[in-house]
Amino acid sequence: MLDIGPLELVALVVLAVLVFGPDKLPKVIRDVSQFIRKIREFSDSAKEDIRSELGPEFKDFEFEDLNPKTFVRKHVLDSDELGLKEIRNGFDLRKEMAEVADAVHGRESDPPQGSSGASGTTPPSLSKGDSSTPDLLRKREEPSREERPPFDSDAT
Repeated sequence: MLDIGPLELVALVVLAVLVFGPDKLPKVIRDVSQFIRKIREFSDSAKEDIRSELGPEFKDFEFEDLNPKTFVRKHVLDSDELGLKEIRNGFDLRKEMAEVADAVHGRESDPPQGSSGASGTTPPSLSKGDSSTPDLLRKREEPSREERPPFDSDAT
């Protein structure tokens, strides 16, 4: 109901009682409800007049479609005239994230399926036995109590 919470509604009722008084409040409520009813009737009759003037080709016209959010959702996001669904389906977030993770860890990403140029073997520089590149996924060994932890000047 117009984003009015229960506490705000109670505050409005108390304010109305203070402003109009308990004697005039029922008459004010009746007048406001009649005014709202007349505005709704006027709005409905205006909508019907516009629909009748537009003709039969606009029989399914809805005034809610004039709202920009509804218009965009109906004509751009739901329709596939622009090929947006192909673009959305063609973007594989998991594959992209795996490629980024491989690049960060210094590994070569998996070759695409069906490529005949790669032999499928791991290059010697990236093999697991090679000590030139650190294995970032391997757990570090616990230092002994006498051993001081490594000092990181960037972290302090």
